[in-house]
Amino acid sequence: MSQTALVTGPTAGIGRSFAHQLAERGYDLVLVARDRARLEAEADELHATYGVSVEVLAADLADRAELATVEARLADAARPIDLLVNNAGFGLKKRFLDNTVDQEQAMLEVLVTAVMRLSHAALGVMSERGSGGIINVSSVAAFLPRGSYSAAKAYVNSFSEWAAHEYADRGVTVTCLCPGFTKTEFHERMEVGRGSAPDFMWLDADELVRTALKDHAKGKVFSIPSPQYKTIATAARIIPTGVLQKFQSLGRK
Repeated sequence: MSQTALVTGPTAGIGRSFAHQLAERGYDLVLVARDRARLEAEADELHATYGVSVEVLAADLADRAELATVEARLADAARPIDLLVNNAGFGLKKRFLDNTVDQEQAMLEVLVTAVMRLSHAALGVMSERGSGGIINVSSVAAFLPRGSYSAAKAYVNSFSEWAAHEYADRGVTVTCLCPGFTKTEFHERMEVGRGSAPDFMWLDADELVRTALKDHAKGKVFSIPSPQYKTIATAARIIPTGVLQKFQSLGRK
């Protein structure tokens, strides 16, 4: 029997790469995003290219009622999800007080609340049957002082690391992917140009997803693609916060 993966934010960037690479491996898919037209176009392409079954679930993860429909799909033991990829997310270009509190709340709902609730729904059925996996897309920003986005991703790191150890003996593998700047729509939507960070810091989405899937298959808790970001994550643990904070405008111009 084929396996099924549910991917949030699959119409662009890292999420789209996850959808295509998983389909190439024979996974049937459940795609979750706000834009139904883009979802359906992506579903048609995936089905035509790889011959897999693709289900579309249009939902705004910042809306609790719509989020609940995704939770219900994950909790449906009659239609099991073998792999959950919590990828959906967005960032805010401005500093904390330059954003409205509603903008900050919406980001928190997607980056933290949705990850927690969807993981809760998935872990329930996965641990019951003794198999399954979750990949939470975090960020190297989690190791750095970069406002509320960094704080949200730090939650994802901590939660993922705990869940990986808590549910390993129940057959569930949890991996936290921590990419850095990646060539996707993410920064374009923030109106941030590629010149906001040096060229060597920009990663290829397909390559980092390929690495993440290999790391997940090996049971790794953290997947930090590329040597430069492994170095940054390590250095962040010993460099004083005050020094790191001076570089928080990097990638925001």
